[in-house]
Amino acid sequence: MFRRILHMTQNGNGTVLDEAGPDLTNGSTNQLRRRSLSSALPKPARAAALGQFDTFDEIYQSAPASTPEGSYSILKVGEMVRSSHLVGMSMESKRSALMMALEAAGVDVKDLLQDAMLRQRALNDYEETQLKLLREFETAKTEENRRIQSELEAVTAQYMARIQSNVDEVAAQQDSFRNWQKTKAHEAAAISEATTYCQVPDNTLDNLTVALERSGSRR
Repeated sequence: MFRRILHMTQNGNGTVLDEAGPDLTNGSTNQLRRRSLSSALPKPARAAALGQFDTFDEIYQSAPASTPEGSYSILKVGEMVRSSHLVGMSMESKRSALMMALEAAGVDVKDLLQDAMLRQRALNDYEETQLKLLREFETAKTEENRRIQSELEAVTAQYMARIQSNVDEVAAQQDSFRNWQKTKAHEAAAISEATTYCQVPDNTLDNLTVALERSGSRR
């Protein structure tokens, strides 16, 4: 079992690690190589694309600290634990086999725990950054909606003013027509009153009616 776990790992050159290999006996393996990583957050141009997220490798590379470079990391330990060679083993048996492999490879467990902490911190920092961007996006869209609503209300007010103007014009024309009807009633009353003073033979009125009818038909 110990041999199988060792064969699951690879060195930095891609060669298989063996318990007899020089990579395991070299004293330099007691100190894992480290790399300095940029402390900057994800690039604004890339982070600004909401809904598009960096890969986990890119997130780890943006961590404000260093993570171990080489075959052994907390991610590699996770792969080893999930190996088909350890299926069915108890948690304690898996732990013992894993510790044997790490010890043989000269890996300090503290380095792995620190690696896990740094990766978790990088993930949390990235999440916090994305959450901030999301909130800024929400705030910007809320402000945009407020401006749109303000513009909509202004346009609505203009159209409502035009509608009210049309209603007022119709009301004014109706009032004007009613006033004319009143003057027309007075005019008709004056004509009716005047006719009461006119005395003519009956046949004269009949002839006048016929003449008016003929005049209307010609029109």
